[in-house]
Amino acid sequence: MFASWINGALACGEDLLALALTNYGHFTSMQVRGRAVRGLDLHFQRLKTATRELFDASLDEARVRAGIVAALDAAGVDDAGARVTVFSRAFDYLRPDRSVPVDVLVSLSPPREAVATPAWVKTFAFQRPLPHIKHVGTFPLFQWRRQALRDGFDDALFVDARGRISEGSVWNIGFWDGAQVVWPQAEALRGTQEKLLQAGLAEVGVAQRHMPVEARALGGLKAAFAANATGVWPLSGIDDLALRPDPVLMESLQAAVRAMPLRPL
Repeated sequence: MFASWINGALACGEDLLALALTNYGHFTSMQVRGRAVRGLDLHFQRLKTATRELFDASLDEARVRAGIVAALDAAGVDDAGARVTVFSRAFDYLRPDRSVPVDVLVSLSPPREAVATPAWVKTFAFQRPLPHIKHVGTFPLFQWRRQALRDGFDDALFVDARGRISEGSVWNIGFWDGAQVVWPQAEALRGTQEKLLQAGLAEVGVAQRHMPVEARALGGLKAAFAANATGVWPLSGIDDLALRPDPVLMESLQAAVRAMPLRPL
């Protein structure tokens, strides 16, 4: 990790105490390349929408942009993983209904790309609270991933109370039925990479469909993949069902990503 900056200044332990003690806030993670980001507008929209819902406050896009640029300047880098966390040192858990000003925390880490190694995942019955918000309540995500690893799998995949596949621990999932990409319908965090893929697949002419996908009824699906801000990677199996990674599908997905332009900060 390079370092963290809060409201444009280098963060210290006292600055982060409110976030650590209350664990109330939200964030977005992006990969910066040459001081540009794919889906930058999607990250800004995510931050602004969640700030209104959690804090009854507005968030200026220019403030976020300036915070990221200031962090890159201070670190002396143009490529990085950037996490933007919105919280409030004025937040009072005794009166969480009050509108409070927000703080913007930018944390930089070395740039990262998803590895192409296929992953075999295990399903768990779990639904994140407020699944549409990328909030800082990540404990269960990592606990289920830990359990999956202890059970000999590579990661955790969640299903809802009706048995429908929703999302992975920190990624979205898509399927291939041999003719089109199938996006599972269930309550989940709709990731920026998922949205970029959907737009990019439309650009390159790949058919898509949204429908409920039950974990126990995957027989008609030929391949699956995972996606988040670091990229896209194939899945080799779900529970006891083996899946064969499809090189043509993966190339189509990569082409869809490349079809989406980088937006300068």
